[in-house]
Amino acid sequence: MNIDLKGKRVIVTGASRGIGRAIATAFANDGAKVAICSRNFADIAKVGEALAERADAVIARAVDVTDSHNVRTFVAEVAEAWGGVDVLVNNAGQGKGGDLDTLTPEDILEHANVLQMGHFRFTQAVVPHMRKQRWGRIIEINALAGTIPTPEGIPSVINRASCIALSRSLGMSLPKDNILVNTLNMGWIDTGQWDRHFKEMGEGVTRQEFDAMVMKVVPAGRYGKPEDVTGMVLFLASEYASFISGASIDIAGGMGGQIAYYPTLKRDFAESIRQRREMQSSI
Repeated sequence: MNIDLKGKRVIVTGASRGIGRAIATAFANDGAKVAICSRNFADIAKVGEALAERADAVIARAVDVTDSHNVRTFVAEVAEAWGGVDVLVNNAGQGKGGDLDTLTPEDILEHANVLQMGHFRFTQAVVPHMRKQRWGRIIEINALAGTIPTPEGIPSVINRASCIALSRSLGMSLPKDNILVNTLNMGWIDTGQWDRHFKEMGEGVTRQEFDAMVMKVVPAGRYGKPEDVTGMVLFLASEYASFISGASIDIAGGMGGQIAYYPTLKRDFAESIRQRREMQSSI
C-alpha cells in the first residue's frame, strides 16, 4: 500500500511537541503542505524550521485555540495561501486531573474551552473550505479515557467524551459533502511524558519497576510509539479510507476497561515504595 499525500494541504494543531509534532512530521515526510500551530511561537517556529526541509511548504503560527477570531484568521491564511484545506488534525489540548473534592466547575470549563471548543472552533473554520472543494478529512486526536471513564481525572473524562461524541456526530452529518470525520483515542503513547511521570515517583524507584507497573494495564506489554499513531492518521487522510467516517478507533495496545484500575495501581505502587524506603531507612 502506497499512501501518497504529496501536495495535500494539512493543518495540525498542538504541533510543537509530542504526538502533534510526530503527525506533522509524518505529513511533511510524505510531501504534504503542512500548517502547524501551538500557543508558543518560539516552540512552533523551531518545528516549522525542521519541517521546511521535508514538506512541500510550511506555515507555522502561534494560535490560541480558545480565541475564535485567532483560529479563523489562521485557517483563512492557510486557505488563501494554498487555495484550500484538505486535512485537519485536531490535536491541541492536554489531559487534566482532579476529582469531585479538588475541582471547581470553572476548572472543568477552562479545560473544555481548550479541548472541546478548541476542536469545534477549528472544525467550524475549515469545513466551509472543504465544502467548497467537496473533499476533506478531519481527524480528531482524543484519549481512551473519553470512551472508558476512569474514577479520577474528571475534566479529561468529560471533555474527551464530548470531543469523541462531536467527532462521531460530524462523521454522520458531513459525508454528504465528502468530508469524513474520525477520532483516534490514545492509550499510553510515549512521546516523553512518561519520563516525567517516572521522575515524579521520586528516589528509590527504578525505571524497570515503574514501567512494569504501568504495563500491567496494557495487554500489548509496551508503550505505544508515535509511529503507531501517525500510520493511522496518514491512512485516514488518504483515499484508502474513503468509506470510513464516524469511526472511533482506540490506539491503546488492547487496553480497555483496564484503564480504570490505573489510578489505584499507581497509588498502591507509590505506597509500596514509601514502605520500602521506610524499611531501608530503619536498617
